[in-house]
Amino acid sequence: MNEDTHAGPPPAPVSALEPWPDTVRWQPISPDLIWVELLRLAMGLAVVLIGLALGWAFSGHWLFGAALGVVVLLGGWRAVAIVRAVRAWGYAERENDLLVRHGLLVRRLSIVPYSRMQFVDVSAGPLERAFDLATVQLHTAAAASDARVPGLRPAEASRLRDRLTALGEDRAEGL
Repeated sequence: MNEDTHAGPPPAPVSALEPWPDTVRWQPISPDLIWVELLRLAMGLAVVLIGLALGWAFSGHWLFGAALGVVVLLGGWRAVAIVRAVRAWGYAERENDLLVRHGLLVRRLSIVPYSRMQFVDVSAGPLERAFDLATVQLHTAAAASDARVPGLRPAEASRLRDRLTALGEDRAEGL
């Protein structure tokens, strides 16, 4: 009997264009971040729409009406993109580094070695606090390699900050 008949399907090829490895246990961020981002969008759109509506009301020029329509369409498109983008965020803690993924059109995978971390911030703006969320920001010597994990519950953000700080100190001592 041929051994290949019981081997099952061959493993899927790994693409260089697929930056999010399936071998990692990804932790999602809170879906409440969707509401935070949608509220930020709504506040910005409100200002622009009010300005365009006033311009249209006082001048009566059709360009203001057309601009209102374009802004509403772009706002709807951005709202859909926000929902999908928040769902794309994730992080994974490995033995020697932290992986952070995000992005839809341009996917980005940041790998931050614990030994390269200089400090870790936890922050929460007014909207984030209203939804009981926080952001963990990792700082390294190279500004381009800084990574952040938004949309975490404060307890998880504190746990991650403490763990990353402890691992960073342990790994830095070995250098």
